[in-house]
Amino acid sequence: MSDMQASSVLDKLGAFKDTMTVSRVFGETYKVDGTTIIPVATVRGGGGGGSGTGKEGSGEKETSSGSGLGFGATVRPVGVVVIKDGEVSWRPTIDVMRIILGGQLLSLAAILLVFRLIKRR
Repeated sequence: MSDMQASSVLDKLGAFKDTMTVSRVFGETYKVDGTTIIPVATVRGGGGGGSGTGKEGSGEKETSSGSGLGFGATVRPVGVVVIKDGEVSWRPTIDVMRIILGGQLLSLAAILLVFRLIKRR
Protein backbone atom coordinates (compact mmCIF):
# COMPACT_ATOMS: atom_id res chain seq x y z
CA MET A 1 0.00 0.00 0.00
CA SER A 2 1.46 3.37 -0.97
CA ASP A 3 1.79 6.28 1.42
CA MET A 4 -1.03 8.10 -0.37
CA GLN A 5 -3.35 5.10 0.00
CA ALA A 6 -2.43 4.71 3.68
CA SER A 7 -3.11 8.42 4.25
CA SER A 8 -6.51 8.09 2.56
CA VAL A 9 -7.38 5.08 4.74
CA LEU A 10 -6.38 6.96 7.90
CA ASP A 11 -8.44 9.99 6.84
CA LYS A 12 -11.49 7.77 6.34
CA LEU A 13 -10.98 6.07 9.69
CA GLY A 14 -10.77 9.51 11.31
CA ALA A 15 -14.07 10.48 9.68
CA PHE A 16 -15.65 7.26 10.99
CA LYS A 17 -14.38 8.03 14.49
CA ASP A 18 -15.86 11.53 14.29
CA THR A 19 -19.20 10.12 13.14
CA MET A 20 -19.51 7.54 15.92
CA THR A 21 -19.29 9.91 18.90
CA VAL A 22 -21.41 10.53 21.97
CA SER A 23 -22.47 13.88 20.51
CA ARG A 24 -24.39 11.91 17.88
CA VAL A 25 -26.27 10.07 20.63
CA PHE A 26 -26.89 13.03 22.94
CA GLY A 27 -27.64 16.15 20.92
CA GLU A 28 -27.00 19.73 21.92
CA THR A 29 -28.71 20.58 25.19
CA TYR A 30 -30.99 23.58 25.08
CA LYS A 31 -33.18 25.44 27.56
CA VAL A 32 -36.71 26.73 27.05
CA ASP A 33 -38.52 28.62 29.83
CA GLY A 34 -36.40 27.05 32.57
CA THR A 35 -36.75 23.54 31.13
CA THR A 36 -33.63 21.72 29.92
CA ILE A 37 -34.10 19.43 26.91
CA ILE A 38 -31.52 16.84 25.82
CA PRO A 39 -32.26 15.02 22.53
CA VAL A 40 -31.26 11.33 22.45
CA ALA A 41 -30.71 9.08 19.41
CA THR A 42 -29.40 5.63 18.60
CA VAL A 43 -26.34 5.45 16.38
CA ARG A 44 -25.39 2.34 14.44
CA GLY A 45 -22.49 2.02 12.09
CA GLY A 46 -20.19 -0.35 10.38
CA GLY A 47 -17.41 -0.42 7.91
CA GLY A 48 -15.33 -2.56 5.71
CA GLY A 49 -12.22 -2.48 3.69
CA GLY A 50 -10.38 -4.29 1.02
CA SER A 51 -7.14 -4.63 -0.76
CA GLY A 52 -5.88 -6.18 -3.90
CA THR A 53 -2.95 -7.25 -5.98
CA GLY A 54 -2.55 -8.61 -9.39
CA LYS A 55 -0.04 -9.56 -11.99
CA GLU A 56 3.13 -7.64 -11.42
CA GLY A 57 5.25 -8.37 -14.41
CA SER A 58 5.22 -9.85 -17.90
CA GLY A 59 4.04 -8.39 -21.19
CA GLU A 60 4.02 -4.59 -21.39
CA LYS A 61 4.88 -4.15 -17.69
CA GLU A 62 1.50 -5.33 -16.45
CA THR A 63 0.80 -4.27 -12.87
CA SER A 64 -2.40 -4.26 -10.87
CA SER A 65 -3.31 -2.88 -7.51
CA GLY A 66 -6.36 -2.03 -5.47
CA SER A 67 -7.68 -0.87 -2.18
CA GLY A 68 -10.94 0.30 -0.68
CA LEU A 69 -12.57 1.39 2.51
CA GLY A 70 -16.07 2.44 3.33
CA PHE A 71 -18.42 2.93 6.21
CA GLY A 72 -21.97 3.92 6.93
CA ALA A 73 -23.94 5.13 9.89
CA THR A 74 -27.58 5.38 10.81
CA VAL A 75 -28.82 7.86 13.37
CA ARG A 76 -32.42 7.52 14.63
CA PRO A 77 -34.03 9.77 17.25
CA VAL A 78 -35.47 7.88 20.21
CA GLY A 79 -36.63 10.66 22.51
CA VAL A 80 -35.67 13.51 24.78
CA VAL A 81 -34.66 13.85 28.40
CA VAL A 82 -36.60 16.71 30.01
CA ILE A 83 -35.33 18.34 33.20
CA LYS A 84 -37.84 20.71 34.82
CA ASP A 85 -37.85 21.97 38.40
CA GLY A 86 -35.22 19.38 39.39
CA GLU A 87 -37.29 16.46 38.04
CA VAL A 88 -36.06 14.35 35.15
CA SER A 89 -38.47 12.68 32.75
CA TRP A 90 -38.14 10.70 29.54
CA ARG A 91 -40.26 11.51 26.48
CA PRO A 92 -39.93 8.88 23.76
CA THR A 93 -40.44 9.74 20.10
CA ILE A 94 -43.12 7.98 18.14
CA ASP A 95 -41.72 6.35 15.01
CA VAL A 96 -44.78 6.34 12.77
CA MET A 97 -43.00 4.52 9.93
CA ARG A 98 -42.02 1.69 12.26
CA ILE A 99 -45.63 1.39 13.47
CA ILE A 100 -46.94 1.33 9.89
CA LEU A 101 -44.36 -1.26 8.83
CA GLY A 102 -45.21 -3.43 11.84
CA GLY A 103 -48.92 -3.23 11.00
CA GLN A 104 -48.25 -4.19 7.39
CA LEU A 105 -46.14 -7.19 8.41
CA LEU A 106 -48.79 -8.31 10.89
CA SER A 107 -51.49 -7.97 8.21
CA LEU A 108 -49.40 -9.96 5.74
CA ALA A 109 -48.89 -12.75 8.29
CA ALA A 110 -52.64 -12.83 8.99
CA ILE A 111 -53.48 -13.03 5.27
CA LEU A 112 -51.00 -15.85 4.73
CA LEU A 113 -52.42 -17.73 7.71
CA VAL A 114 -55.99 -17.38 6.41
CA PHE A 115 -54.97 -18.61 2.94
CA ARG A 116 -53.17 -21.58 4.48
CA LEU A 117 -56.22 -22.50 6.57
CA ILE A 118 -58.52 -22.21 3.53
CA LYS A 119 -56.17 -24.38 1.46
CA ARG A 120 -56.28 -27.20 4.06
CA ARG A 121 -60.06 -27.52 3.78
